[in-house]
Amino acid sequence: MIALPMRYRRWLVPILGPRTTKAMPTRVEVAILEQENRGEVLAKVVQLVIAAAWGALYLLSTPVRQEGFVVIPYALGIYVAVNGIGLFWAMRRRLPNWAVYFSIVFDMTLLYVVIWRFHVLADQPAALYLKAPTLAFVFVFITLRALRFQPAFVLVAGGTAVLGWLIMVAYAALADPGAVIANNFADYFTGNVILPTAELEKILAMALVTGILALALYRGRSLLIRATTETVAVRQLSRFFDSSVVEDIRSGESPLAPGEGRACEAAILNVDIRGFSNLVEHMPPSDVIAMLAAYQSRVVPIIQAHGGVIDKFMGDGIMATFGAVRPTDSYAADALRAMEAIRQDIGDWPQESELASVARQGIGIAVSAGPIVFGAVGDSDRLEVTVIGASVNLSAKLEKANKILGTEAVATRHAYDTAIQQGYAPRHRPDFIAASIEGVARNTPVVAWGLSRTERSSP
Repeated sequence: MIALPMRYRRWLVPILGPRTTKAMPTRVEVAILEQENRGEVLAKVVQLVIAAAWGALYLLSTPVRQEGFVVIPYALGIYVAVNGIGLFWAMRRRLPNWAVYFSIVFDMTLLYVVIWRFHVLADQPAALYLKAPTLAFVFVFITLRALRFQPAFVLVAGGTAVLGWLIMVAYAALADPGAVIANNFADYFTGNVILPTAELEKILAMALVTGILALALYRGRSLLIRATTETVAVRQLSRFFDSSVVEDIRSGESPLAPGEGRACEAAILNVDIRGFSNLVEHMPPSDVIAMLAAYQSRVVPIIQAHGGVIDKFMGDGIMATFGAVRPTDSYAADALRAMEAIRQDIGDWPQESELASVARQGIGIAVSAGPIVFGAVGDSDRLEVTVIGASVNLSAKLEKANKILGTEAVATRHAYDTAIQQGYAPRHRPDFIAASIEGVARNTPVVAWGLSRTERSSP
């Protein structure tokens, strides 16, 4: 990054943009370096394409016959070899800055050697090469350095180009004792003469292109650092939110604000480990966390695979919504399919050491469906996306009812009937249907699955 003197910084900031002087976290720095190296890989690919174009032009042109050493084929070969090595290096690991600086100087030097050879091939005064159209590739090499998002590389490329062309002009003027200095463009274009103003215009164009690109990159690099920092932060923070919630916030037309919400029909699913407190009472903390991680790593993907969105983790409890974040016409059916898939997956848990104890304890699942409110609560500095409504509270109460009923899963009759209307075809019919559950869901018809054999005749 270009360092600005303090006395200029105040009025240059509106033009250049704010400097990024704070130390970046390592993960942000690594992400930026990865982006820069991808730019270097792209630059090397472009350079090899340029070499291929040069080779095609050389084969299509009618070269001047000469005796002795022919420069252009060997120069192209060296150019391809060096940049091929650079491409292989950049693809395997990050190309160090010194290698980039070497590549810049090497490219410019090789280009000027090729231009310098024009007058030797044609057996003409050195002033001839000052009109070579190949000089246009100098600007290509300068702009090529912009792919790395580092102004320093552009400045070095432009500085090398200007210095190199000054040497080329000086050689044309001093190496040939009979060199003619022209006074107008007509003489310059029709003879092998030198027009100082024309060469100054070329040098000025190189300097201006370099300066404008460096200025653009200075601003662009600040934006790159800011964008990369925010992207890394979003990637890390998104682990604390469901991906659907993150995407909804990211793609929203306006920023999420507290007090905003929408009413919709949705299904609420709660999953909980039975007797969790007693289970972990004498377990080491690390084993408790490992067990929870294993349990959640099995249940959460199943919920998400069926269109569910994780609303929150409550210790061993998991609460998910279907149709709240993104309204659907199959919210109840999706929730019951997720419930079935979780119950089926439990059959594999006894074979896993971290989940065997959970399988022995058993889990409870509850599903309810109905109108809810989805929105953000909190203040401007701390927000939480959540769902509110009678169905939310009912699902939590129903999950506790599994212990009373001796079942694995309970759903409201309304959720079950709605799911059937939405195309849900149960793999296993409910073990029983009750008008209500006294003390938990009074006057709320329910259906239940997974009734233990000793209790199948009771309800």
